[in-house]
Amino acid sequence: MGIIRAAMQAVSGGLADQWLEVYEPGDMGDRTVFTTGVKVRKGQNVKGSSDTVSNGSVVHVYDNQFMMLVDGGKIVDYTAEPGYYKVDNSALPSLFHGQLRDAVKESFQRIKFGGQAPTKQKVFYINLQEIKGIKFGTRNPINYFDNFYNAELFLRAHGTYSIKITDPIRFYAEAIPRNAGQVEIEDINEQYLAEFLEALQSAINQMSADGIRISYVASKGRELGKYMADTLDGDWNRMRGMEIQAVGIASVSYDEKSTELINMRNEGAMLSDPTVREGYLQGHVARGLEAAGSNANGAMAGFMGMGVGTQAAGSAMGAASAANMQQMQMQHASQVSAQHVQNMQKPSWVCACGAQNSGKFCSECGQPKPKDPEGWTCSCGQVNSGKFCSECGAPKPEKKGAWTCACGAVNSGKFCSECGSPSK
Repeated sequence: MGIIRAAMQAVSGGLADQWLEVYEPGDMGDRTVFTTGVKVRKGQNVKGSSDTVSNGSVVHVYDNQFMMLVDGGKIVDYTAEPGYYKVDNSALPSLFHGQLRDAVKESFQRIKFGGQAPTKQKVFYINLQEIKGIKFGTRNPINYFDNFYNAELFLRAHGTYSIKITDPIRFYAEAIPRNAGQVEIEDINEQYLAEFLEALQSAINQMSADGIRISYVASKGRELGKYMADTLDGDWNRMRGMEIQAVGIASVSYDEKSTELINMRNEGAMLSDPTVREGYLQGHVARGLEAAGSNANGAMAGFMGMGVGTQAAGSAMGAASAANMQQMQMQHASQVSAQHVQNMQKPSWVCACGAQNSGKFCSECGQPKPKDPEGWTCSCGQVNSGKFCSECGAPKPEKKGAWTCACGAVNSGKFCSECGSPSK
């Protein structure tokens, strides 16, 4: 028993009368992994058994479907290629592999059961589309060592993942319950979900080992999918002919202790800034004044109580505020010093207005830096064109090999650049 391709012209126009029955897949939604073929057109074989696929019947196969012809519970032929196929009881298996050539060919050779007397003949379909939206959630917090916080933290993750059936023959043999008519992913997912969550913990631990901060886990769905594939796909492909396609994390939450540690670390990082500390201190004083003003026993009693408290804690708060101010002054001095060093490293020039500058324009009057290809800059910063500095009177430094012509021009070549006289 097998299948052969049916002529397209023979099945067009409402199907020719020569076909006994026509089979199509039953209801197959985006969560369906397996369904039975149903007769959509009954032929003249009224005496035939309902569990028999008559010789000459036509089977329809659509995109992303894998059809199996089963005789007595044994797979005798299959196809993963869309089209119309005629059942031929005298034919050898045709085995239309489609894109699944290597995977299903090997599995068929290992799992085929042909040659036995038929008791039931069925047409089955397996969904080759990506099965999406399978929900997951960690029952217990997963440990995660974060190098940034230098602490062992614990998180919970919730989201969805998707699978794809890559070897439908193996999937049928190992994952589909016997005598099932239609199977949704939820019907068989309990075991797979437990294995998924175990692999998820391994993948998250690997992300921790790779140094990814815990706060980035929620945005690492694509990377997590790759971790999951490395952890789980080998086993799932080998045992059941399916694999993980994608993992989407909807939310990541921390247990109470981890939340406290993260908040403490973040607060400490903020308070290491003296400006933040001083603002926090001043805000604390302001809140105290506000509370004293709304004292149930009267504002005067509140302020008196606050005065007593302030006397007790005033020295400590004053010392803290002084330390904050000192550190802020040190930071400011350090920034000014660094800026000064940076400015000193830049070449300077003196504008006609008297301002000394290092940029292309004067910081006082906005005049551009003068272009003086024949001028020279004195060590005091003054730009000159004569033999002596107009500011401090220092002589113009002579270049090596330079000579002065009788006309007064300083030259470096063999002839004077002013009057053309040769060098002596």
